[in-house]
Amino acid sequence: MHEYSVVQALLNQCEEVAEQNNATKVTKVITKIGIMSGIETHLLQTAFDTFKEGTICNEAEFVIKLQKLKLQCKDCNVEFEVDEIRYYCVECESLNVKVLDGEDMYLMSLEMN
Repeated sequence: MHEYSVVQALLNQCEEVAEQNNATKVTKVITKIGIMSGIETHLLQTAFDTFKEGTICNEAEFVIKLQKLKLQCKDCNVEFEVDEIRYYCVECESLNVKVLDGEDMYLMSLEMN
């Protein structure tokens, strides 16, 4: 389960950002997770709740914002979002599409004291 290693890296990043901003406590962690990132959000939440104990994020709320798959058609240039895994244009049905978002996980913001 790679969600545990993802959370460990996330907690390390939170500690670094908090240190850079002279914060002693993180109260909220907001992430954006693409539906094609390969991350199981319920497992990520469980891992965060497990590993935050004893860290600067001990009392932090963990917010996960899901990002749909955002694509751009290279033929008709339309941009669109889809909920499912499909790599073809909703307008012209071309398979010549480029992924713009929805494959990664990002730390969007932290609330700190």
